[in-house]
Amino acid sequence: MRAPQRMSVSRLYSRKQSSVCGVVQSCAGRSSFSWTAVCKQRTLWLQGGGCLTRQQHAVPSPISARSASHTTVDPDEVRRFQSLAGKWWDEQGEFAALHAMNDLRVPFIRDNLLSVHTARHPGKPLAGLRILDVGCGGGLITEPLGRLGADVLGIDPVEDSIGTAKLHSSFDPDLQDRISYQACTLEELSSEEEGGSEEQGVAQFDAIVASEVVEHLADLETFAFCCSHVLKPGGSLFITTINKTNLSYAFGIVVAEQLLRIVPSGTHDWEKFISPEELERLLESNGFSVQSVEGMLYNPVSGAWSWTNSTAINYALHAVKVREDPQPDQTKESSSHADHSAADTHS
Repeated sequence: MRAPQRMSVSRLYSRKQSSVCGVVQSCAGRSSFSWTAVCKQRTLWLQGGGCLTRQQHAVPSPISARSASHTTVDPDEVRRFQSLAGKWWDEQGEFAALHAMNDLRVPFIRDNLLSVHTARHPGKPLAGLRILDVGCGGGLITEPLGRLGADVLGIDPVEDSIGTAKLHSSFDPDLQDRISYQACTLEELSSEEEGGSEEQGVAQFDAIVASEVVEHLADLETFAFCCSHVLKPGGSLFITTINKTNLSYAFGIVVAEQLLRIVPSGTHDWEKFISPEELERLLESNGFSVQSVEGMLYNPVSGAWSWTNSTAINYALHAVKVREDPQPDQTKESSSHADHSAADTHS
């Protein structure tokens, strides 16, 4: 199995910077930034003329159909995973493919984080990093990241899944001080974090992981916005999901669900799948820069995953939150320093 090769997304897709990126950055840099105020403004914009104008003049997007509820939670998805909450750690059961995916996604996260964070901790390479695992389920990827030394918070709206995750991690003393779980949504966590101190409030995570999650969400706009809200400037966002192609329908639904029964029937809705191009546009409009996209392929015979050049079915994406602009006092100080330097030169 080859190691994932970083692929420049600029060679794959054309980029388009959005003014929303500047708004997110400028708001995040102000001490008076209010999550509640931003949510109200965003809701009014979506309900008012801004939303109507976008619908009239913009190219139709599959994301817009999932952006009316302003919550990431789909009640049907919650009920579906509620019935599976006790099966997360059955490596031969409904989540066998997710267990096998750890062979790819854990190194993908680790290696990309180590390329950004140069500090080395032998045996615990991710020590000192705080990671948020969104839609953690039973903790299938939360635990491996904790064993690599990271401080990981796993969140999921299904309380029984969180109960399963807590119970399983309790048997490993090495994880007691490294991972924690909370039954909540991403937007609820974002609202809670606003009330904390400056050090422990908004923008406190070094990385966010959303693995096999976005294809189950009700509102991707809210998801991307909240990710930007709780992620530190320069922090990483890791997503694995399913492309929206004819192949993904054939293999992800017909073969996987109906023929081979790799996953329970009804697990996926093809209308919720999203292409790398569309996901990149969404993330860039919320202050992210996509660094790499890698194709993934599952072999139902061997039960193993491998990297592939094609993103037609599954893919992994790594994005980085654009760093904030310099603070006003820093800019003023730099300007003052430049003026003094110029005066010295003339004298």
